[in-house]
This record gives sequence, structure tokens and C-alpha cells, in this order.
Amino acid sequence: MGERKIPLNLNCGLDLIGEVLYGKWKVRLLWFINEGYKRPSELQRKISDASRRVLNMQLKELEQHELITKVIYAVVPPKVEYSLTDFGKTLIPIIAALGQWGDDNETRLRSLILKENA
Repeated sequence: MGERKIPLNLNCGLDLIGEVLYGKWKVRLLWFINEGYKRPSELQRKISDASRRVLNMQLKELEQHELITKVIYAVVPPKVEYSLTDFGKTLIPIIAALGQWGDDNETRLRSLILKENA
């Protein structure tokens, strides 16, 4: 990762969560790994809008924050699988609640986002 332009601010739980989950695809990566998509190619297919490079960077950050583990199998061609750690699994109910809130407010949120981008 590059040099930080803005100093770390870790004064409260929201700051900590932001630091760990900041990244467009991290929440979706955690969700899809929990759903059983463990190989990088599977995750790339599920999140086709993201480049392989960005997904790899965000997977590496999730691994550094001990939310996922990476297993590299000694086969040819190399095989890599990701899984949630016990710590990472504690986020799944929270992600599910956020997703439900988004579903419950889909019409309103979609309208506001489209108006903002018009």
C-alpha cells in the first residue's frame, strides 16, 4: 500500500470500522466468501465491475486485518482459496442488516442516488 496522505484517526469504533472496511468491494468480498465463493476467479466473476488488481489489493487488506485467511495449495497450476476467520464471521450479521436496510429502502435510495448523479 502507498504512503498515507491523511493521518490515521482511530478515536472511536466508527473510525476503526472505516479503516478496516474502507474500499468499494470489501463488504461484497466478505459476503461472497461467506456464501462459498472462495477462489479469486469466482470472486472476479461475482464482482465483474472490479479489476483483478483492485480485488487482489482489497483481499490482501482484509487478510491483513485478519477478517479472511488465504490458503495456497501446492499444485500446478497454483490454487488459492479464501475463507472467513472467526473474527470475519462476526461481521456477517452486520452486513446482512445493512443489506436488509438497503432492500427495505431501495426505492428511496435509488431515487436519491439517481437524482444526485443527474
